[in-house]
Amino acid sequence: MSEATPYRGRFAPSPSGSLHFGSLVAALGSYLQARSQQGLWQVRIEDIDPPREVQGAASDILQTLQAYGLHWDGEVIYQSNNSHSYEQVLSQWSAQQRCYACACTRKMIQQAGGLYRGVCRDKQLPEKDHALRINLHDITHAVEHFEDLLQGHIRLNPLQAREDFIIKRRDGLYAYNLAVVLDDISQGITEVVRGADLLYTTGKQLTLYRLLNKKPPAYLHLPVAVTAPGKKLSKQNHALAISKDNPLPTLLAALAFLGHPVPQQLHQTSCSIILAWAIQNWSLEKLPKRTEIQIKN
Repeated sequence: MSEATPYRGRFAPSPSGSLHFGSLVAALGSYLQARSQQGLWQVRIEDIDPPREVQGAASDILQTLQAYGLHWDGEVIYQSNNSHSYEQVLSQWSAQQRCYACACTRKMIQQAGGLYRGVCRDKQLPEKDHALRINLHDITHAVEHFEDLLQGHIRLNPLQAREDFIIKRRDGLYAYNLAVVLDDISQGITEVVRGADLLYTTGKQLTLYRLLNKKPPAYLHLPVAVTAPGKKLSKQNHALAISKDNPLPTLLAALAFLGHPVPQQLHQTSCSIILAWAIQNWSLEKLPKRTEIQIKN
């Protein structure tokens, strides 16, 4: 990065449970990528889906990051405080007919073949009690391919890339794709490092950057920890919380997972010493160029 555009990265967990090994990998990868470039690393709690949130999870996540030596810059940002900025953009898009209300349910879309085809685009339904979809009828805005710093050239299904996707849910909650883009813009994020399970949502997010006429960050999608092919280690799959009391073995395992095994002589030191070694030795060329790696859970 140039001096005019200093590196700014982030880790953005949802408070739906404690950190597990897979989320530690994402946190660690984003932290090392930022620190290896003398950049800033911020933490944002993505708490805009109350039905999925677990009481106390946000503070537990922050305590776990601290226990592993992953210290962030500045104040922790809570997405739930940003609804005014989301509404401002939605109001502008509504006035510009860039979004519209939709009454279609998931079941209806599945029965129609699984792809939303703009059924409600011209119905002019009231926004109250309906989902809001972005209007990509002008498909020049739809992003169909992009470059990932680790995974290389990603080509998306053109029909899915042009789909009018939801930006605000029927229950009034903001969709992930909208919130993450607006928050990354607000924070000045220059590079997003996260798990490859989000690889194919990146196209939708890049489409929103194009609609907003904003420069997108670079993207780097790390391999995801799976317990079986296609079965991601996740809170929904009851992945075990990582230990705050004895973080060293898990930190060593996460670095090995990322292609950076720590020399044996450092194994009995401390998280701070191991992280200092990792920052010094961090290299994208060492990262496994895979979307998932199977581990024992």
